[in-house]
Amino acid sequence: MTKNVIEVEGLTKVFNRGFVAVDHVSFSVKEGEIFGFLGPNGAGKTTTMNMLITVLKPTEGRASVLGYDVVKQAGMVRKVIGVVPQEYTADEDLSGYENVMLCADLYGIPKDVAKRRTLELLELVELTQFKDKRVETYSGGMRRRLELACGLINTPKVLFLDEPTLGLDVQTRAAIWDYIKRLKEEYGMTLFMTTHYLEEADALCDRIAIIDHGKIIAMGSPSELKESLGGDIITISIKEDMDVSELIRSVDNVKEVKKENGSYRIKAESGEVTAPIIIEVLRRRGYTVTRLSLTEPTLNEVYLEHTGKSMRDVEESREAFITHRITLRRARSR
Repeated sequence: MTKNVIEVEGLTKVFNRGFVAVDHVSFSVKEGEIFGFLGPNGAGKTTTMNMLITVLKPTEGRASVLGYDVVKQAGMVRKVIGVVPQEYTADEDLSGYENVMLCADLYGIPKDVAKRRTLELLELVELTQFKDKRVETYSGGMRRRLELACGLINTPKVLFLDEPTLGLDVQTRAAIWDYIKRLKEEYGMTLFMTTHYLEEADALCDRIAIIDHGKIIAMGSPSELKESLGGDIITISIKEDMDVSELIRSVDNVKEVKKENGSYRIKAESGEVTAPIIIEVLRRRGYTVTRLSLTEPTLNEVYLEHTGKSMRDVEESREAFITHRITLRRARSR
């Protein structure tokens, strides 16, 4: 039987003025799996991770990593984990090699072991030819790969990744995905990652906990979460300003109808068969269908089902915020 390497019960974090960032979350992470925390900015993902890596103390609840309590045995937890933070932490004035060696020194790793391990890790993340160049010359993707090497220097049994591909282009993001998969497949590592990218969670994670406003609202494998919706999703818009929810609901195989912003979100079995029937029923009553889309269940649909809002909309606003912040930072440095 696969053992749990992370166990969390009722974990809660309340900040000053009573703001509840994480609200009694409970979950476990199995050995050798990639476990994802999926949710928008401000959902409580990073706060949860910071409690697990001993940066923050919980207000309530308990958590353990590899059997070590994150509060009572914080020092032991830090020894057995690796962390790749959301923000870049490498010293820009040092080379890639020097940065990884610095991390090794912080862990107290003997110099000869550190040198060998550093070269191995730089080769793993394909930075060997750039190892002696200053980090200020690195691209965003190269910096992220360097952060990954730093997080692995102590040969951790559990690696924590906070938004590992945030702000990266599609090609670089795919490369980081490959490194993450290799850590699991070739090294049997357990990974806990936070993300707000639906495709990332779907492609990488064995199991996902969807978190919103500090609470876990759904948990399971990507396929389990999508199958929980119980059908395909049909979206229809009509020309006429009338509510046809009941008429659509009368069609066989239609399980649920929700009117949202002038469109109808329909959950139905055998969507490819049911959609034409809905169109015909509406046509016979004199209604004109102006838009129709049919999708199989996605993680975005799962999020929409539980929160009433689209994860993609939140993701786009988050990306706009990140881009704006980077632009401001560059402008100030000139």
